[in-house]
Amino acid sequence: MAKQVIQKVIPSDPDLMPDIEEFVLESVKHLNLSDDKLNNLTLSVAEASSNSIVHGNKGDLNKKVYITIEIDEEFLTIKLKDEGEGFDPKKIPDPTAPENILKDSGRGIHIMKSFLEDLRFDFSKSGTEITLVLRIND
Repeated sequence: MAKQVIQKVIPSDPDLMPDIEEFVLESVKHLNLSDDKLNNLTLSVAEASSNSIVHGNKGDLNKKVYITIEIDEEFLTIKLKDEGEGFDPKKIPDPTAPENILKDSGRGIHIMKSFLEDLRFDFSKSGTEITLVLRIND
């Protein structure tokens, strides 16, 4: 199978977060992923979408989120790029530390890392890109 690339751009409207999930799930339907993989993917995309729209672009409707889905023989790669200023991943508290266990936020990156083969951040002057990589077949 040749690499397949699907792209979409949406405004930074929190009400559109379900549309991102729907776009991704529709784009990968033909892969026939297991229920576990679909659930992991859905949760990871929801978290990444929230980070891009709410934290990255601060819900600014004038800013956009750029979504790229790449599918090859082995991996599904999803990239979400916002127009925000970025963050320092080293400054995110460990959500498994006793003092953070009961906190309501700060678990997203930890959750995504546990569900995906790889999770990367690329910071540039034009925004932050998060890359989610999921192995298609076990």
